[in-house]
Amino acid sequence: MATPRDTTRRPDALTLEVVELIGEVVARFHADYEEAAAERALTGAQAKLLSLLSLEPLPMRKLAQKLKCEPSNVTGIVDRLEARGLVERRPDPGDRRVKVAAATEEGRRVARGLRESLRFAREPLAGLSETERVALRDALRLMVGEGSPDA
Repeated sequence: MATPRDTTRRPDALTLEVVELIGEVVARFHADYEEAAAERALTGAQAKLLSLLSLEPLPMRKLAQKLKCEPSNVTGIVDRLEARGLVERRPDPGDRRVKVAAATEEGRRVARGLRESLRFAREPLAGLSETERVALRDALRLMVGEGSPDA
């Protein structure tokens, strides 16, 4: 008879090693991202917001949710990026009472350069076969709750 998983037990050695490795990957990625942002005279938060807006215009409330911060913080970040010509505010086509923030052409260029300059994972990933990269991607999708890798 199956019993509920005991979550109070200590994790096994393999799980602890995986957790430590994930922590190291996150730390290295964060450091690389901050360095790439600084090379463009951006803070990490500005770079992340610009990267989000390079994909699609978003309302300030949605940006705050994605950045996990207060809307007033997002307003300040957008103000600074707007002053540099990287972001602009526009009426939402679906609801003209709502303003969305959108990356300008220059903002999209800077965001693209930021993504292309991230060096940390590029070389190690290039050393993996396509099958290994697909397996890693699928495992990461499962970990972040994106469901079945085949979805």
